[in-house]
Amino acid sequence: MAVYSIVKVGDPILREQAKPVKGASISLNRLLQNMADTMYEAKGVGLAAPQIGISKRIIVIDVGEGLLEIINPEVLEAKGEETETEGCLSVPGVIGKVARYSVMRVKGRDRNWQVVEITAQGLLARALQHEIDHLDGVLFIDKADNLEQTVEDALEE
Repeated sequence: MAVYSIVKVGDPILREQAKPVKGASISLNRLLQNMADTMYEAKGVGLAAPQIGISKRIIVIDVGEGLLEIINPEVLEAKGEETETEGCLSVPGVIGKVARYSVMRVKGRDRNWQVVEITAQGLLARALQHEIDHLDGVLFIDKADNLEQTVEDALEE
C-alpha cells in the first residue's frame, strides 16, 4: 500500500489534458491500487491520476457501492440536470453548488484491459463527471456557484 500526496489547486498538472493509457501492465495495476489507497486514506469518493501528479487518464471512484477503476473513460451519453454541493480533495476547505448531468453512460477499460460500460445516476454520475473533468484540466470551482469555505476550515483560522 502506498498513499500519495494529493496535488492542490495551483499545481499546473491540474490544468493539463491527461494522456491516454496505452495498455495494461503491472505498473498500471500498482498505480490503480495506490490511487484507491490514497482516495480511501483521504476519505474521498473519487480520485483522478492528475490529483496525485500523474498525467494519465485514470480515475477511481467509490460512492459506497464498491471500487470502480476506469482507464481512458469517455462519456457516451449524458442527460438531465441536478445541482448539488461538491468539494474536492485538490481544493481543500472549499465547497460550492455545481450543476451536473443526472444520468451518465461512460465507457472505459478496467485493469485487465477489458471494456467496461457504466450507467450511473445520483452521486455516482456526479463523481464520474467530477473525476473526468480532472482528466480534462477542469476543476469543480470552474463550474461552481456560491463557493464557500467549509466550517472546519473557518474554525481553524
